[in-house]
Amino acid sequence: MPTYVYEPSGEDHCRYCMNTFERRQRVSDRRLETCPECGSAVRRVITAPSLARPAPNLAEKNIGDKGFTQYRKVEKGVYEKTVGKGPKVITDKD
Repeated sequence: MPTYVYEPSGEDHCRYCMNTFERRQRVSDRRLETCPECGSAVRRVITAPSLARPAPNLAEKNIGDKGFTQYRKVEKGVYEKTVGKGPKVITDKD
């Protein structure tokens, strides 16, 4: 259910609608024309949408299937490959 932002459109307003307020409404619901607290005129403000994305599945199998490589730290400056293409060990030691 989307959240809409409303602001006062008239001069009379209460503490609730003084600046802006949010209201969760169905897309099919009519937009508010008055403040639910004081009855003064309000208008809906156009804002950027909030898009929620599901968290990626970071299982080792999925990482390798997507073409990525994962390393795990073995000791200071030494990393061992767990999945994917690339060298088996990466080290900063000469």
